[in-house]
Amino acid sequence: MEKGRVHLLIRGYVQGVFFRASTQDMAYSLDLRGWVKNAPDGSVEAVFEGPRDEVEKAVQWCRKGPPGANVSDVEEKWSDHSGEFKSFEIKYGF
Repeated sequence: MEKGRVHLLIRGYVQGVFFRASTQDMAYSLDLRGWVKNAPDGSVEAVFEGPRDEVEKAVQWCRKGPPGANVSDVEEKWSDHSGEFKSFEIKYGF
């Protein structure tokens, strides 16, 4: 099973709509590791690690987001799986 890692920058109306909590729930359901946080410019940043096909599902989910979100752009940066994360967490603060 191929593993992957992606760093996302999600733009649009994505703060104040439970994007982080919904992303964490989705990541748990796909058994992914990493983190999600709000960025100071109003975007949301996330890193997902796990089986490549599950990471790709997470990217597709982030293109739409939870109800109430209006995603206008998702920037993807793929890299090698590092295995550095033990769980998927919400990071607070900028």
